[in-house]
Amino acid sequence: MPGLGSILTAMVTPFDADLRVDEEATVALITHLLAHGSDGLVICGTTGEASTLTDEEHLRVIELVASEIDGRGTIVAGVGSNDTRHAVYLTERATELGADALLSVNPYYNRPSRRGIVRHYEEVAKATDKPILLYNIPQRTGSDMPNDLLAELAQIDGIVGVKQANQANLAKIDGLMIYAGNDDMLVDVLDLGEPGGILVASHLFGEQFRRMVDEPERRHEIDASLADVYRDMSILPLAVATKAALGLIGLSVGDPRLPYVPADERELATLRAMLERHGLLRQASLQA
Repeated sequence: MPGLGSILTAMVTPFDADLRVDEEATVALITHLLAHGSDGLVICGTTGEASTLTDEEHLRVIELVASEIDGRGTIVAGVGSNDTRHAVYLTERATELGADALLSVNPYYNRPSRRGIVRHYEEVAKATDKPILLYNIPQRTGSDMPNDLLAELAQIDGIVGVKQANQANLAKIDGLMIYAGNDDMLVDVLDLGEPGGILVASHLFGEQFRRMVDEPERRHEIDASLADVYRDMSILPLAVATKAALGLIGLSVGDPRLPYVPADERELATLRAMLERHGLLRQASLQA
């Protein structure tokens, strides 16, 4: 099993005022995340607004992060698509550009049969010599990959883990590492003895998540202290909430692209209050 780390942040993709990929802000965000608890970054996933990136942008972000991270952390590149040919293409290119591992969601919208899902992943796995993490998120894909299917997929060479976002399925699976697919599942995944999570609030609370790994005797206490974070970040799509919250603490990553819209004043007030309760606004003002 590859050592990808425990705290993997599903990184937002910074945009400039014209909603183009902001490479300078991307480099600054990489540095911030690696300095604040992240072992590695998951790029060009849902939180990275991959569905609104052109292939050229998508691959440039992977190339940029691979060049800038320079061994300081691991890179897991999102390469999912509901078109197997497209998923294979992204997998091949991300491999060439230096990703350490690949995150591949099961095909969404067209909802293939079980046999179709297996064939999809067989083709994706042939396209790389890098480890592949599956991604089970039925609320986005429209279909669940139950644990017996995940165990079957684990028999495909190169498939080593799953980002599990279905709490009802959470259990050990022979041949697969399990990463929490939702922030509030991290505590349960760690209690199973699994590596960690692919997280979003780690943009802001990376040290706390890191302590959940390093201080198991305090894990549930730390998790409970973040309950309002899980609640308040979920008032918006996570890419939107995260970009807004980062802006409030002084890390400019721009607005999201349509069909996402920026947080409104009421939503910003909720996020600001949450950040104030946890002292992040005070820290930001001291560092300014």
